[in-house]
Amino acid sequence: MSGKEQVNMLLFNKWDTRDIEIVDEGLKNVIHLHPSMTIPVTFGRHEHQRLKKAEVNIIERLVNKLMHFGKRYAKNTGRMGGKKTKVMNVVKTALEIISIETGKNPVELLIRAIENAAPNEDTTRIVYGGVVYHVSVDVSPLRRVDLALRFVAEGVRESTYSSPQAMEEVLAREIMLASENDMNSYAIKKKNEQERIAMSSR
Repeated sequence: MSGKEQVNMLLFNKWDTRDIEIVDEGLKNVIHLHPSMTIPVTFGRHEHQRLKKAEVNIIERLVNKLMHFGKRYAKNTGRMGGKKTKVMNVVKTALEIISIETGKNPVELLIRAIENAAPNEDTTRIVYGGVVYHVSVDVSPLRRVDLALRFVAEGVRESTYSSPQAMEEVLAREIMLASENDMNSYAIKKKNEQERIAMSSR
């Protein structure tokens, strides 16, 4: 084997990510799967480089979003703050549940969920002559992925907070619903709500 050939590794030694196609043209450069990684952990090497998180494995970005999981209205606190190994196992179990229930590659369904939940429009505040206006703006590809992952994580937090439901099962259900563009998905509801508000601000 020559040094130029890339070794293909299965994600969590289970799922092949080489042949997964990103359908949304705008997200192709900001969703990375890295077929050379078994455990998607970069140890924060991207942290101090501008826009470098676009090159981080999408599974690790989902894990990082889910670690903001403590008090209902606070980030980085409580039972999930900083517990990356624990959340990684949660995501792995959720992918296994998706694989068993659908018979499909769960990573591909996660990509479809992100594409469906990524909003195209948002609103921003512009102060002009002492008056505040809310104006509709297009969302950059990197922020679209960030928002989609945030919506999925928020949906899991809202469903499991003070609830007997297992986090793994809720995450699996949220990904499956979002991948089908189902309105029962929290992420799809948030995306549609944000785009509706932006449309009214045009």
